[in-house]
Amino acid sequence: MNKKYYFISKYETKNIDKLDKQTIVIYRNYSSKVANKETIIKLKKYCKKKHINFYLSNNIKLAIKLNLDGAYIPSFNKSKGHLAFSLKNKFNIIGSAHNIKEIRTKEKQGVSEIFLSSIFKKNKNYLGIYKFKLLKKLTIKRIVALGGISKNNLKKLDLINNKDFAGISYFE
Repeated sequence: MNKKYYFISKYETKNIDKLDKQTIVIYRNYSSKVANKETIIKLKKYCKKKHINFYLSNNIKLAIKLNLDGAYIPSFNKSKGHLAFSLKNKFNIIGSAHNIKEIRTKEKQGVSEIFLSSIFKKNKNYLGIYKFKLLKKLTIKRIVALGGISKNNLKKLDLINNKDFAGISYFE
């Protein structure tokens, strides 16, 4: 089963309406210091109505409290405090990494999947296909490709033997 992850930063239903059930919505709004619970609850209800899983970025405690499907830990979050929380069976924790040190951190944080970035987007964390493949071999965790994935380069994921991906522009 191919998983797709769609990062959103505001409540907009038009793009969510186009998603299939294999797509997971991750709400991350780094421009606001405080999580807007009302927005998160609205998104949760809307995703539930559409049978789409909904995760919250960088706030595991709130994701548990609001009974979401999971949480996403960004690469800059090194905390392991969530390991003390009791989680429901279907609650999933995922995280992102850009290098081997961050991969090891995510493993210690107990994530089930690691988003490895950036595969195509040429930013400061750019990996490219070969470095991506190298880093992928250094963990037993499920790897999700992240960064610059579009409908134009989707077939290139075959080169890395990876069908799971995450992004923003692909879905918009």
